Amino acid sequence: MTDSPPIVMVFAATDPTGGAGLQADIMTLSSMGCHPVSVVTAITVQDTMGVDGLMPIDGEWVADQARAILEDMPVAAFKIGVLGSLEAVAAVAEVVSDYPEIPLILDPVLASGRGDELASDEMLNAIRELLIPQTTVVTPNSIEARRLADDGEDGNDDPDLAECAKRILAMGCEYVLVTGTHENTGEVVNTLYNSDGVLRSDNWPRLPGSYHGSGCTLASALAATIANGVEMQEAVRDAQEYTWQSLKLAFRPGMGQHIPDRLFWAREEDAASDGDGDGGDKTT
Repeated sequence: MTDSPPIVMVFAATDPTGGAGLQADIMTLSSMGCHPVSVVTAITVQDTMGVDGLMPIDGEWVADQARAILEDMPVAAFKIGVLGSLEAVAAVAEVVSDYPEIPLILDPVLASGRGDELASDEMLNAIRELLIPQTTVVTPNSIEARRLADDGEDGNDDPDLAECAKRILAMGCEYVLVTGTHENTGEVVNTLYNSDGVLRSDNWPRLPGSYHGSGCTLASALAATIANGVEMQEAVRDAQEYTWQSLKLAFRPGMGQHIPDRLFWAREEDAASDGDGDGGDKTT
């Protein structure tokens, strides 16, 4: 038997479109050489235009799904997406607290791309208090970063993204990767922070269109690179490169957002192979 690829446990809600959520995580992790194991936190009704319904899974069932796998298989990283309920936040926090040596990547999905609410204020507070202190790297977009950093004490509070990252770091995580997709800038600027300040900042050409599951893709790609033993700054760079390429080659199967092509590299290999009339080696 061959050695197992790195195993990454994903806590997330389903997305029947395959564009975001659990399905997006599974595709990304598989594409990047990991074996995904999945814990369903909620079931959604949605299409490429938005989320129409969400049914949380009982918190005990969430915990039981995870513990059954953790007692059977060696997990190299945790990735957390939509949790769906306050009970699920508490259940996941309790599970991961028993495995402090396993890196945890938290994608704080607070709303859909259309703006459908996916986390209540109570859930947000629980994420701040129970999950972020256990997290290796949090990957908010700029909207999520501002919401996480808003303590509600000052109605006029309008911190910049560096201050938001500083406040999130003060909650106990090791790193914060703030993505700039929602900012009014010519390029998308993604910045990695730790307690020392900015570790790296990467600029990416802003692509046209709207994308379903871009945040899920980035966080899962980062979980994959970390699970494969890549150092944090290089892992962040590699995850961004993979995500940008998947967005550049995205497709639009429905009437709403584009879906990242998370298997773009396989299609490139297929195209190269089809053009190789002498049956030689594939090129990429």
